[in-house]
Amino acid sequence: MKITDFLKGILSLVISQILIKIFGVIYSLYMTNKSGFGDEGNAIYMSGYQIYALLLTISSIGVPNAISKIISEKISIKDYTNSERIFKISVFLFSVIGFFGCILLFLFSGFISEEILQIPETKLSLMVLSPAIFFVSVSSVIRGYCNGENKIYITAKSQFFEQVLKSIFTITFVEIVSKFSRSSKEVLAAVANFATTMATLCSLIFIIKEYIKIKKENIYIDRVNFPRERILNIVKKVLIISIPITTSAILSSLGKNIDSVTVVRILKEILGEETAIAKYGILSSKVDILISLPLSFNIAISTALIPEISRKRAINDLDGIIKKIETSILITIIIGIPCTFGMYFYADRIFDLLYPKANDGAGLLSLASFSIIFSLLVQTLNGVLQGLGKNNVPVYASIIGLIFKILSNIILIPINGIYEKGAVIGNILSNIISFIIVLIILKRNIKIKLNIIRYSIKPILASIIMIFISEKIYNILYLKNLNVNICTIISIFSAVVIYVFCCFSIKIINKNDFFEKTAKC
Repeated sequence: MKITDFLKGILSLVISQILIKIFGVIYSLYMTNKSGFGDEGNAIYMSGYQIYALLLTISSIGVPNAISKIISEKISIKDYTNSERIFKISVFLFSVIGFFGCILLFLFSGFISEEILQIPETKLSLMVLSPAIFFVSVSSVIRGYCNGENKIYITAKSQFFEQVLKSIFTITFVEIVSKFSRSSKEVLAAVANFATTMATLCSLIFIIKEYIKIKKENIYIDRVNFPRERILNIVKKVLIISIPITTSAILSSLGKNIDSVTVVRILKEILGEETAIAKYGILSSKVDILISLPLSFNIAISTALIPEISRKRAINDLDGIIKKIETSILITIIIGIPCTFGMYFYADRIFDLLYPKANDGAGLLSLASFSIIFSLLVQTLNGVLQGLGKNNVPVYASIIGLIFKILSNIILIPINGIYEKGAVIGNILSNIISFIIVLIILKRNIKIKLNIIRYSIKPILASIIMIFISEKIYNILYLKNLNVNICTIISIFSAVVIYVFCCFSIKIINKNDFFEKTAKC
C-alpha cells in the first residue's frame, strides 16, 4: 500500500499552510503587541491589505486553478507541445493584467483610502503594496502550471518560502524603522506591507527556477503530435475558465472588503471614529485571521481537486471522479468540525494566549466559529464544480451569499448591543446560503453517496470527546499551578491527538480512501 498522489499533493499543501500560519501568527502577534500599534494600527494595516487582496484576486487567485485545469487536461492526453504554448501565452497575458493592476492601485491609492475606506492613513500601505500585484500575477501562472504537472509540492514550497521571508522582513523592517525614528502607526503599517511586496518578489524568483527544472525534465518525455492551437483560441479558453473562477474568488474576498467599509462607516456615526476603527481592527486582524486558519488548510483540497478531476474527466473516469469528491468532502469535514468546536469553546483562552496586551474580541471568535464548517465545504464544493466544468455555479452562489452579507451588515451593525457581531452573523448566513446552493447543483450533476453517520455524526462525536478530554487535561494542569498559557497550549495539542485517535478508532478514516495498492513484482 502507498499513499495516493492526490493525497500527497493535499498533504504537502496542508503542511505548508500550517507552517505558513505559524510564521504568520509570529509577525501578527509581533505587530498587535508592539507598543504604539495595537488594534488601531492593525485596522490601518489590514484595510490596506484587504484592498490589495481584492485586486490581487482579480489578477491572480483564479489563475492557478484555471491554468492547472487546462494544463492537466493537455498532459492527460500527452499534448505537451500545446501545454507549453498555453503556459507561455498565459504568462504574457497575466503579466499585462498584473501590470495594469499595479498601476491602478498606485494611482488611485488616495481615492481608495479616503473615499472608500475612509481611513486616509492606508494610502501609503496601498502604494507600497501595488508592485506585489504584478509579481503575484506572474508567479500564479507558474504555480498553476506546476499544479497541472501534478507537482503541487512546488506551489507548497514557494508559498512557504514567501511566508517565511514575509515574517522575517516584516519584523526586521518595522524594528529598523521604529528604532531610528518615531514612526506613526501609518508608517509602521506601510513598512509591514512593504515587507509583503519584497517577499512576493523573492517568491517569484524562486518559482521561476523551479519551472526551469520542470522544463528540462520534460525534454525527454515522449510527445503525441497535436496541431498547434491558435493564440486567440488559447487566450479565449484561458479567459473563459479563469474569469468565472476569479469572479467567485473576488466575491469571497468582497465579504472582507464589505466589512472594511460598512463596519467603520456605520459605527463611526454611533461610537466615534477611534472606537469604530479599533472594533474593525479586532474583527479583521484577530477574528478573521483565526477563522481563516482552517480555510487556508482546506484550500489544499480545492487546489488539488481541480486538476485531478479535470484529468479524470478528460479520460472519462467517472468512478475516479466520484471517489475523489467523496474523499475530499470527508477530509473537509474532518478539518472543519473540530475547528468549529475548538474555536467556540476555547476562544477566551486563545485570545489570552495570543493577544495578552490586546485580548478584546473572544466573544466574536466564538460566534464566528459557526461559519467555519460551511465556508470550508463551500470552498471544497467550488473546487469540485470547477473541475467538472461548472465554473459559473460558484459565482451565482457567491453573489446570492454576498447579498445576504450586505443586507445583514446594514441591518444588524447599527443595532445597540450587536454592532460588529452583525458582520459576523452576516458572514455565517452568507456561507450557509452559498453551501446550500452549491450542494444542490452538485447532487444534480453527479451521484455522490455521503453516509450521514460517517460524514456527520462520527466527526461531531469525535469533536465532543476531544473537547471533553482536553478540558479535563486543562483543569488538571491548572490545579497543579502551571502557567495558564502552558495549560492552554498543552490542552490544544492534546485535543489534536485525541481527535486524530478518535478518527481512527471510530472508523471515520478508511485506509482505502487514502492509500492505493502497489503492484507486486
